[in-house]
Formats: sequence, structure tokens, C-alpha cells
Amino acid sequence: MLNKNKKLKGRFYWALLLTGALAGLAVMLYLDNTIRSTFAGKKWLVPSTVYARPLEIYQGAQLTAADLKTELNLLGYHFVSQLNKPGQAVFSTNKVKIYTPGFQFSDELEPARKIELTLKNGVITALNSDDGAALLRLEPAVIGGIYPAHNEDRLLVQLSEVPLSLQKMLVAVEDAGFYEHYGISLRGIIRAAAANIKKGGISQGASTLTQQLIKNYYLSSEQTLSRKAQEALMALLLEMRFSKDEILEGYINEIYLGQDGPRAIHGFGLASQYYFRRPLADLPLDQQALLVALVRGASYYNPWRNPERALNRRNLVLDIAVRENTLDTASAEQAKKQPLGIGERSAAGSKRYPAYLDLVRRQLLRDYKVEDLNSTGLSIFTHFDPLVQESAQSSLKKVLTKQESAGHGAELEGAVVVTSPNTGAVIAVVGGRDGSYAGFNRALDASRQVGSLIKPAVYLTALEQPEVYNLATPLSDDPFTLTQGNGRQWSPKNYDKKSHGEVLLYKALANSYNQATARLGNTIGLDKISDTLHRLGAEPRDKALPSLTLGAVDMAPIEVAQIYQTLSADGFYTPLMTINSVTKPGGKVLTRYPLQVEQRFEADSIYLLRYAMQAVTHEGTAKALQRLLPEFAVAGKTGTTNDLRDSWFAGFSGDMMAVVWLGRDDNKNTGLTGSSGALRVWADIFAQRSDLPVQNLPPQDIIISWVDRDSGLGSQESCDNALPVPFINGFQPQEEIRCSRGVDKIIDWFSDLIK
Repeated sequence: MLNKNKKLKGRFYWALLLTGALAGLAVMLYLDNTIRSTFAGKKWLVPSTVYARPLEIYQGAQLTAADLKTELNLLGYHFVSQLNKPGQAVFSTNKVKIYTPGFQFSDELEPARKIELTLKNGVITALNSDDGAALLRLEPAVIGGIYPAHNEDRLLVQLSEVPLSLQKMLVAVEDAGFYEHYGISLRGIIRAAAANIKKGGISQGASTLTQQLIKNYYLSSEQTLSRKAQEALMALLLEMRFSKDEILEGYINEIYLGQDGPRAIHGFGLASQYYFRRPLADLPLDQQALLVALVRGASYYNPWRNPERALNRRNLVLDIAVRENTLDTASAEQAKKQPLGIGERSAAGSKRYPAYLDLVRRQLLRDYKVEDLNSTGLSIFTHFDPLVQESAQSSLKKVLTKQESAGHGAELEGAVVVTSPNTGAVIAVVGGRDGSYAGFNRALDASRQVGSLIKPAVYLTALEQPEVYNLATPLSDDPFTLTQGNGRQWSPKNYDKKSHGEVLLYKALANSYNQATARLGNTIGLDKISDTLHRLGAEPRDKALPSLTLGAVDMAPIEVAQIYQTLSADGFYTPLMTINSVTKPGGKVLTRYPLQVEQRFEADSIYLLRYAMQAVTHEGTAKALQRLLPEFAVAGKTGTTNDLRDSWFAGFSGDMMAVVWLGRDDNKNTGLTGSSGALRVWADIFAQRSDLPVQNLPPQDIIISWVDRDSGLGSQESCDNALPVPFINGFQPQEEIRCSRGVDKIIDWFSDLIK
């Protein structure tokens, strides 16, 4: 019986051993397959890069030295006394010399070149380039990326692009026996084991460069025996399947080397651009050594926060390279004499435009899958204008701060959307008072009542019926009450709580009279107004109620921007767009986003409406613009909602359209009207960035007739109360009042005398 039990136990142990061996073999096969299928294929998720518009340089272009310096700073240029390398600029009185690095655009390769600009009174008066180009583009600024879930960013490089001196330093410092071992170092394991026994735990690793790659690429950083065993096994498998050069190249592209806000800097290729704004192949020995120093701890040796610590570590890297016979002493000593060479942190690393990137992302998702955007390294070229964006952010913050100091509370928020009237291109988006904060995007998602911003749609609907309405049509601004289908009565009031009797149609819009507008809108029909809004580009979500005429409808600033974009483009509808083109790595174009234009309104009616919207700015609710933007013609409309919850202004010049909203996230009273709040932000942006006043050129069918400014009846130029008003030819007033002129006045006086 005892022998039988021994046999059974023996069989059990053999079965257990066999089962363990089979399980181990299965695990090894699984790990081997994992390594082969991933490391041999697409090794990394490479995020898409989002670019701003390139700055165009040509004689006659409007550009100040301050704006050019801002642009170059954003691009990471170094300001020097003499040009030696690409990415440098020299500023002197009225002249700027720039050495551009060149760039592969979606349509052509812009070569590296030296250029010299002469700037005078905000204009490029002369341009000279070493290849004679009369029109050129600076490389576009990187404004962000669309990253994987873990926010890793990298710029992949081949081993042939990595300086040999850097490769040797890296191996000398991180794994001197790299070319002799097969993935693990027995000597290192023994040394680490002794240290761990002494410490009473796992305090020191024995990682080779191969093991570090395995840990970073496949595993977690936990310090357990099972994890270390898996790491060692996978390192052996990796060495068995791939060459040393392939492993070293993988390590160079994988290693973590810094943190740029939410973006994790991985790989030497991107680290070179991040710290030095140069390609890896162009780095001198001292800068190569600094990058190698960061491998041991990118945060601990951060050269901006801990420059002395980083310098000491860099010099130690050079000393180790000498000790391991991979660098001569003279070269090391010369490199150690150099400063860190990173200068101040580039503006390119600190500027964040999350609201605009949010809109880019949403528009891209119409055509691309999420996994394609955050893994295939696409280049996304947008219409983003960093100069306009900076002005929009600073103007919003400045006005909000001023309003708070005036007692309007510390909880005011805002949003801005800026477009180009000619193209529908969105050139700037601000989602809140802190433009760099990637929180709630009010420009896209804050759906608020738009108030009087809706009124241009009401008046445009009327002006499309020239046989009934024109700019001089008298409208009643007396109290108005409408009994609705459910028996409820609606009686809107003017903001000033007054009634103004009969007023001309254009004045009712200019002064934003609620009673006149409500009466007009409910006379011409809510269905027609809804259709006008639809043609302007809005998509009303709710059933049209009488209060629609006064803006009792919720829209986000981006939706309002689409409406006013159509108005700014003379009635031509163009969908708002952020993206110009998308290219694959290497420059092959995947998608272009051409301009789409559709005429949705007749030129005559649009011209008349824009005339009235200009009147808003020089005699109506926005007449403060006469002081804020003197002698600069613009058109627009203020918007104020009930209890002063929302302050709006939307308007345009000849080269820009912008919508500004101010309010509180809790929807409480702001104490601001459209004129006292949002208009101030809008005016500040346009004072800085708009160069072309609005051009409201009359179509062929428009004529000017004189009318009586009170009744709207026809009049003569010489009459005291006469007012010139544009009309569609054939629909000018037929009835004309008479006024006394010259001899007629004398005859009338004499007639009265002898009566």
C-alpha cells in the first residue's frame, strides 16, 4: 500500500511538473507572439499634429515687428545677433533677418532660406530672400495634437538619424554591456540581488537597456518578482527576434524624456525639438549629453526647474562616456564648458488652445475614426490664427477683470468665436476666461438665449418683401399684446420701459425696440423667420413661439457665428470650417477641405439689412463703437437677455467676423447689457486685429431717395427733416410731402401776413 502511494505521488509530481512546463511554454509562446506582432509592426501610437495657418510674407503685407516676434517666438525661434542656423532671427531698427528651416506643406515643400524684411508703419515695405522668392510662408506653428488616451507624444526617428556619439553615450551610461548580453545581465542581477538582500526588499533593479524597453513598452513599473521575471523572459525573447540596432532604435523612440503640460514627451526625436527646437541630427555633443542625462529622471533633472542638477548630471554623462572609452577626453572637456543651451522655455511649449482644438477634433470625427487620429501620425493643417487668438484671449480676460473691479462679481465668464467673412474659416476660439484651460468649452457648448442677436433675421425676412417693407417703412412701437393659442397673453416691453410711437424700420433695428420687432415678426410670420434662420445657417431645436422674434431661443456662440458669417459674406452661406487639409506622414494629402459657397439671399435685401446693421453701430445700441473704433466702419448687433443674464455682441468688418458672449455659468444677473459688456471685448479685438472696414457696396438695383425722417414719406434733399435712405429701385416712396423752400417760404410768409 505504501509503495502504491509513493507511485501515485510520483505520478502526481510528474504530472504537476509537466503541467507547469506546458503552462510555461504557453506563456512563453504567448509573450513571443506579442513581441513579434507588435514590435515588428506599428510599434507606437503616433498622435496627429495640428498646425496653425502659416504666416505669409510678401511686400505690402501688413505686419508689425511685435507681431512678427510673437509669431517667431511661438515657432521656437532663437533671437540672436547673427544668423548661423535655421530657426534663428535678428531684429534691428526697421529690419528683420530670418533663417527659416523649411517645411513640407500639403501643397509644396517650402525650402530653408534666409530672408530680410524691412518693416515700416506696420507694413512690409521690402523683402529680400536668398533664392529671390517674392512670396513665402513661415512654417506653421504646432498648436496641439490629438493624442492617445495616455497623452504620449513622440517624433519617430530612424537609427541612421541619431548621432553616433549620442548612441555611444546612451549605451555607456545605461547599459555598457549592451552589445555583449542577450537581454539580461547576470553580473547586474547578482549585484542587484546583493543590494536587495541588504535592504530587505526590492530596492535596486538589474535592468539592461533591453529590459528597460520591455518595461516601458509592455509592462507596468511595479517592483515585484513576478513582474521582473516576466521582464527578463520578454527581454530574452526580444533579443532572440530582433537585432541590437532595432532594439536600440526602439529604445530611442520609446523612452520618456519630459512633460509638457498634459503632453508626455517620449523619444529623443521629440525631446530634441522640445528642449532645443532643433532636429536631433543637428545637436552638438553637450546637448546630446543633456538628453542622455534626462533618461535617468526627466522630472528630477528638468533643466528649467533644476538647471544646476541637470548640468551636473550632463557632465557626469560625459565623464562616463570617457571612462567607457566611447568619447575622448578633449571633446568631453570642451562639451562640459558649454551652458545648458536651452534658454528660456519656448512659448511653443506653454501655449495651449484647447477650445480651438476641441472644434478641430469634432470636425475631424466626421471623416476619421478616433484610432486613426491618435495613432497614425497625421498632419492636420488648420485656419487657426495665433495672433488673433492671443488678442481674443487677452481682450476677454482684460474686460472681465475690469468688470469685476467695477462690481459685477468675480464669476463672469465669456466665449469668443472669430471667422473670416470671405471663407467661413474659423480663425480663433476662446472657450472661457482662461483660454489655456481645457475645461468646459463655452464657445461650443454653452447654449444660452441669444436675445436681440436674432433680430437681423426678423428684419431680413421683412426686407425680402420689398413691396411691403423697406428701411423707411413706419413701424409701431406702441405697447403690443399677443393672445396665443393657449389663451395666454404675451406683452413684450422695451429695455428702456418706454414706447416710441411710429419709428422707421431701420431705426427699430438700430435701437433694438422690442415692441416694434415683436409686432413686425408676428405679422410677417414665424414660419418665414424660421426659414430665414435656416438659410442663414441656424438649426432651431424648438418649436417657433412668438418670443422667437426677440431671441427667446438657445444657441451656443458657434451657432450664432454661423448666422453672422452668412450676413458678413453678403448672404452667401459657407459652412464654418477649421481644417484646410489632412496629410499622411511624408506629405501625401488624404483630404482637402475646399471652400463651399451657396448664395441664399438676394444681394438687394442683404445690402439693406447690412445698412441697418451699420446704423446700429453709429446711432443705435452699439454707438459706443464710434468712440472705441473711430472712423472704422463696422456692422453688428447687441444682444441682452432678460434680467441681464447674457451679454452678446456679434458683428463684422471687411476682414473679420466675431461673436462674443459674457455671462455667468449659474445663469444669474451679470449687470451687463450687450453694449456695456460683450461689445467692449469685441471692440478691443477688432482694434488690434482688423485692418479692413466693412465694405457695403450697393448692388445695381439700389438707389438713394430722400424721405422724411419721422413719417418715412418721400421728401427732398433741401427739406429740414430729410434723410437719404437706400431703396430697391421701383420700391422707393411714391407719396411725397412738400416743404417750403426759398421763394416758397417768402410767399407763404406773405400769405400768412395778409390773411
